[in-house]
Amino acid sequence: MYAEERQQAILGQARANGRVDVVALAEEFGVTTETIRRDLTVLERAGTVRRVHGGAIPVERLGFEPALAARDAVLTEEKERIAKAALNELPADGSVIIDAGTTTARLVQLMPADRELTVIVNSPPHATTLATRPNLNVIMLGGRVRGRTLATVDDWVLRPLADLWVDVAFIATNGCSAPHGLTTSDQAEAAVKRAMITSSRRRILLADHTKMGNDYLVRFGTLDEIDVVITDTGLDTELAAGIAAAGPEVVRV
Repeated sequence: MYAEERQQAILGQARANGRVDVVALAEEFGVTTETIRRDLTVLERAGTVRRVHGGAIPVERLGFEPALAARDAVLTEEKERIAKAALNELPADGSVIIDAGTTTARLVQLMPADRELTVIVNSPPHATTLATRPNLNVIMLGGRVRGRTLATVDDWVLRPLADLWVDVAFIATNGCSAPHGLTTSDQAEAAVKRAMITSSRRRILLADHTKMGNDYLVRFGTLDEIDVVITDTGLDTELAAGIAAAGPEVVRV
């Protein structure tokens, strides 16, 4: 068994049982406890488990949300491919919303210089990157900045969103599953994401494969509200089919 296959099996057990034990996993897979600890470190860096004494717990159980820097450092190639595919969803002109997140940050960096667009963001880093582009009209949604995600939230974001009607929204998520839709760890961020969906004609979800099949504390949308899910080829074909059956087109890149 390859390391990635073993790690996915460990993650599946953690989600099914609520936790995993290092010693038991080492015996089951016929590897050393140090190998299992390395596997758990990889899964923790990917934001899917949290290490505890003697084992690990899936983040869904804790409502745990990794910090922005930790999330930005994993699956960088996959996020880059997702962002490049998302460029195909940009209108020739008009307006877009780009949600806070590490995958959406790649889209921000790749924004083309040949289109006149109004770009609405709720992330100070996104706004800073975009502000120097002469072809873009950048609108920053103010509000309280969450330190963990650097997203602006609360009423000063929700009120202007209620009056907007944009062509395309690029949405990020912590979790995505056919039974429970789109979920995140924080209620304030969920409210903003919900408002972004409501304020847009077309909705594009940008999410790597580790988000799929996961459910977090707060639901902010259903899959039938999303037009396209852009993810990477690490997503299992059966899981992809289940998500597509719930409504959106699923693009794996």
